Amino acid sequence: MAEMQSVEAALAALLADVAPLPDEALLCERAAGRVLAEAVMARLDVPPFDNSAMDGYALRHADAGRWLPVSQRIAAGAQAVPLAPGSCARIFTGGELPPGADCVVMQERVEVEGDRVRIPDGIPEGDNVRRRGRDVAAGDTLLTAGERLEAAALGHLAGQGITEVRVRRRPRVALLSTGDEIVDPGQPLAPGQIYNSNRPMLRRLLERFGAELVRVASVPDDAAGTRETLATAAREADVVISTGGVSVGEEDHVKAALERLGRLDLWRLAIRPGKPLALGRLPGEAGREAHFVGLPGNPVSSFVGAWLFLRPLMGALQGCPSLASLPRLKARADFTTTTGPRRHYMRVALEFTEEGILARAFRDQNSGVLSSCISADALAVIPANSHVAPGEIIDCLWLRVE
Repeated sequence: MAEMQSVEAALAALLADVAPLPDEALLCERAAGRVLAEAVMARLDVPPFDNSAMDGYALRHADAGRWLPVSQRIAAGAQAVPLAPGSCARIFTGGELPPGADCVVMQERVEVEGDRVRIPDGIPEGDNVRRRGRDVAAGDTLLTAGERLEAAALGHLAGQGITEVRVRRRPRVALLSTGDEIVDPGQPLAPGQIYNSNRPMLRRLLERFGAELVRVASVPDDAAGTRETLATAAREADVVISTGGVSVGEEDHVKAALERLGRLDLWRLAIRPGKPLALGRLPGEAGREAHFVGLPGNPVSSFVGAWLFLRPLMGALQGCPSLASLPRLKARADFTTTTGPRRHYMRVALEFTEEGILARAFRDQNSGVLSSCISADALAVIPANSHVAPGEIIDCLWLRVE
């Protein structure tokens, strides 16, 4: 029997020779969640001019401590004129600082009498002023290649007037379900059948990881049908993912089909849950190869496998470093556990306390208990052949990320 492999060996096999997919031009209004293929340079200073950080009065700091006439009124969007000597300007948040002024005093600190105001002493130069280029200077790198375009990044682009960017094409994924006992929700259940919980779960995770699902199908429980379905999927997709069918049962045909059609790079992992996992390649069109990931059929095993393997694969195909690995946190265990020869990835809820992070393990860690994944904040990584007692420091992989 083949020796069980480590997660590190599996990732090395999965990501070997993976290159980012081609890029394409896309309007920014449609680019949410996509990954930049090239750096974007700033065209403008942000802010584009010195402006007021609040409603108040703009003046020369040397004129503070006396009554000053109000020589102009500057609303946001209005053009300021040079400040008359010995005067101040009524100014509103975002308004352009008039030439000659070097500070702003908030309106709550002044006395108003007709068209003049008394400025308090001690207003320093630059007070309440947002300087030109404080955020970004023209010519600076605005966003780097590999950046995922989420809310702030999209706002950054809009602030430069940029309407189109070059992004990586989304990985095309075929998601296949094996097993005649698996039935789609909405269909009646016959004796011995269960509903397909893996498909909607993995669809959502893959979308979060940046994938585009181009085929979602069921695989018949026979060797010829399995080979035909895998071959068709590989011609359409960059990545073919199956759930179930990679164990050693007589009705598990996926591993044999993979070996016959393409190549099997790795099978069986020294982890819990998720030991029966297959990685390999399938022939596509024009000499192209499709990546193959065969996840276990148990829903928790598929859930864990998606975070450990599908996420970094989607990241590599998009050239997105932030998807390469999950954030790792140190936490104190509130549970006792002992592992055997496989590394254990336990579902835990994290509690952030003044004394640090506390990891609370869900009572039932069986690979069929999907309910534990709903509230799980992290996967506690428990090494093989180890014992953990309450209060010990453990590593946790943070799941509350995109």
